[in-house]
Amino acid sequence: MTRVLSALALLPIVFCVIWFLSPIWTLILVEAILICAVVEYSKIGVRTGVSFSRVTTATAAMATCAAFSLAPPHFPLVLMAATVGIFLAELVRRGPQSVLASTSVAALSLLYLAIPLGAMAALRAQAGAEVLLLLLATVMASDTSQYYGGRAIGKRLLAPVISPKKTVEGAAFGVVAGTAVMGIVGHWWLPGVDVALRLSLGATIAGLGIAGDLFESSLKRGAKIKDASAVIPGHGGVLDRLDGFLFAAPVYYVVVELTR
Repeated sequence: MTRVLSALALLPIVFCVIWFLSPIWTLILVEAILICAVVEYSKIGVRTGVSFSRVTTATAAMATCAAFSLAPPHFPLVLMAATVGIFLAELVRRGPQSVLASTSVAALSLLYLAIPLGAMAALRAQAGAEVLLLLLATVMASDTSQYYGGRAIGKRLLAPVISPKKTVEGAAFGVVAGTAVMGIVGHWWLPGVDVALRLSLGATIAGLGIAGDLFESSLKRGAKIKDASAVIPGHGGVLDRLDGFLFAAPVYYVVVELTR
């Protein structure tokens, strides 16, 4: 029940920002989410013995995210500058003995968090609210179907070492649900893509969502924690809610750009 109530409280806010407000507000929302995600990610790093500057890394991640959305031609330069900035900050902070580990973990947040969230903000700015909401609907439908389908009939574990509750049957429910949402709703919200490609895209997005979930679970497993945080009652942390989007969003963005 707590899980459902949290979703009912948060989803209308996200929908209203994306649907009714200008694209810059979606970027602002995404940047706020990114800050929370970097903080949770840094805590996972600390639990595994690698710390880094949250302020420097969050700043670099925010710049990378904004460049992806607002200035795509300059994105490679910003990404390089952000990575160098992280390196220099960690070199001063940690010294040459541990700079490789701290820089590597911090810089991964640019690829793992900033680029996917930047892709989502870019979808809103460049393709419209419907296209971004279609991604959200596909991943959330897949995630919900995995959860309840797995609880109902799940027996065979999908990745027991990484996620002991995720089942093959739940994953199958998720792929079917994601394919259906992309195939049906995409008829109106992604009309430039034919039905065969939409169905394939839906299945791919669902599969990438599962992969993203397992990746985040592996990070938590390595840190010996259950949830990234407890900021969202019934769901865990921001990372726990984002994980399904982080691998899917860049692929979806590329497909949308190629078919526009």
